[in-house]
Amino acid sequence: MALKQALTQKLDQRLSPQQIQLMKLLQVPTIELEQRIKQEIEENPALEEGKDELEEMDYSDEYDDSDVNSDERDFDISDYLSDDDEPSYKTSVTNRGKDDENTAIPLSSGSSFQERLMEQVHLRQLSDEEIVIAQFLIGNLDDAGYLERDLDAIVDDLAFSQNIHTSIEGLEKVLAVIQDLEPAGIGARDLQECLVLQMKRKQDGNITRFTALRILENHFEEFTKKHYSKIVSKLEIDEEDLKQAIAEIIRLNPKPAGSMKEASKSFQQIVPDFQIYEVDNDLELTINGRNAPDLKVSKGYEKMLRSYAEGAKMNRSDKEAMNFVKQKLDSAKWFIDALKQRQNTLFSTMSAIMNYQREYFLSGDETKLRPMILKDIAEIVNLDISTISRVANSKYVQTPYGTFSLKYFFSESLSTDSGEEVSTKEVKRILSDAIENEEKRKPLTDEKLAALLQSKGYNIARRTIAKYREQLNIPVARLRKEL
Repeated sequence: MALKQALTQKLDQRLSPQQIQLMKLLQVPTIELEQRIKQEIEENPALEEGKDELEEMDYSDEYDDSDVNSDERDFDISDYLSDDDEPSYKTSVTNRGKDDENTAIPLSSGSSFQERLMEQVHLRQLSDEEIVIAQFLIGNLDDAGYLERDLDAIVDDLAFSQNIHTSIEGLEKVLAVIQDLEPAGIGARDLQECLVLQMKRKQDGNITRFTALRILENHFEEFTKKHYSKIVSKLEIDEEDLKQAIAEIIRLNPKPAGSMKEASKSFQQIVPDFQIYEVDNDLELTINGRNAPDLKVSKGYEKMLRSYAEGAKMNRSDKEAMNFVKQKLDSAKWFIDALKQRQNTLFSTMSAIMNYQREYFLSGDETKLRPMILKDIAEIVNLDISTISRVANSKYVQTPYGTFSLKYFFSESLSTDSGEEVSTKEVKRILSDAIENEEKRKPLTDEKLAALLQSKGYNIARRTIAKYREQLNIPVARLRKEL
């Protein structure tokens, strides 16, 4: 096949650095935006905090090289101050873009629960080999504090990796020491053993706790399936005794390692991005001032560029400084423009959501929420659905009825018998109220819940009830049974 060359023309869509920067800024909440601005100010000396009282300088108009001898300079200043459409980022060569995300894993302080367990192990009278085995067993505990690996596999791993030849009996001996550490229940191989270990430590002669231990040791399957009548019959106790024993079991911790990590657990602080107020039966929307801080371009860098433009003689290092100054000034302008566009996009999107859900924001009644999807808001503000999704991501609004995530107001629709479109949140609210008011001895099944909603005019199937119940973290009827 012969080779040949040809010229072709085609249209191609590409995102500019400004658009990429805007998309990244849109999806960050207020707290992260503050950190992003601080980082940009630290990295770009041409960017400063405060209002810019002067108009932006047009560098190409500040310079006229007609009266300057070309022999006095070894390069043309117009190369840096030209008005062409080619952005400076196309002529720069870097191995890492300024908008690249840093994926480095930050170092965390504090000790892990495995390290705290090893501190307790060293206080026990164990041989050097048993300490190594204990360290190996603790290293195999999961985040909840369970040892889910088979002891046979651990015996083989110790032989190959540590050159320690032991038996299952030897492992069980060391495991018993670990299970005697704090917190109670650590090192258990399943939920039953975890609860039994905790209940054994609570034995003080109390008959209720002794009954609870017998239930966990001998009737755990009936307990998990809530076959209370079988437990009452086998233990020869009445329902009141069983109720008290179950109350003791409920107080136990099914994830003992979680209590050790609670102190080091980080909590996310929520700062609302918007505030909605009701004034004279009307709604007013304000955006958090942190979303639009006052930034300006450094006048010192502008004067520096102006001095170069007025004919100062420059060598090679001055050229590099000139190029650096212009790049930093361009970057500062792009960042300020991106923040302004971010504020306008956030405000217009939230205004559309507020007007769309006006009845809810005036009353606070969850049943007043209208079905709303991303496409509905995108059509109102004439933006892409992906842009609306970025705006709704990790954003919160403060209302007279509480602080909510923007995603809370988006929901699908469901038809009633009258043909009216209602939000699925209204159906979930009715479903939650029905389960909350049900008779606990005979909880409502999904079929009965579906029939209840259908009697109220909501066309809904049993499998849909099951889906909504799982979304609300409500267990099946059998597991909701109480005495």
